[in-house]
Amino acid sequence: MGYEELEIIKEECRNCHKCGLCKTRTNTVFSGGVPNDKLMLIGEAPGFYEDKQGEPFVGKAGQLLDKILGCVGLSRKEHIYICNTIKCRPPENRDPLPEEKAACRAFLDKQIEILKPRIILLCGRVAVNSMMETNQGITKLRGKWFEGPYFSKMMPIFHPSYLLRNDSREKGSPKWLMWQDIKEIKRVYDQLCK
Repeated sequence: MGYEELEIIKEECRNCHKCGLCKTRTNTVFSGGVPNDKLMLIGEAPGFYEDKQGEPFVGKAGQLLDKILGCVGLSRKEHIYICNTIKCRPPENRDPLPEEKAACRAFLDKQIEILKPRIILLCGRVAVNSMMETNQGITKLRGKWFEGPYFSKMMPIFHPSYLLRNDSREKGSPKWLMWQDIKEIKRVYDQLCK
């Protein structure tokens, strides 16, 4: 299926100097999980722990992501490929600048092109803004399916770090909404990918 191509792109990414983030990174953060043509999650940008370890979603937000996936029987070791909009950590975890996103876009596009996942989850506002031409916020977009590249289905979801800051589980709260979203994602996953 050409997954070895991902290793070539990963090595190119590791040696990338297309923007200023190469000067402050510890590691590039190319991907995590398992390459597959079923389920891809696109996050925003590496944080402190991701930069140190070279893998996406390894801090508290990553632990919560693993719990959310686990609630419906999915895991990063078996079912999901995880990558980010950009591959290097912005200083102080600020939002990526347009030129930084543009410099990294070819890597993300290649990951999508090689895998052609059936389902793409856009995790957080930055991922949504990078993949969709819209001015709507993630609160309005989350939980809805959109047409994605290579005939994929895309769904915006809340970033786990946002959920960590919003602890309520009451009906209508971000955590409650995420539970509705992950059940819908699993329903479509079972329909498209079994």
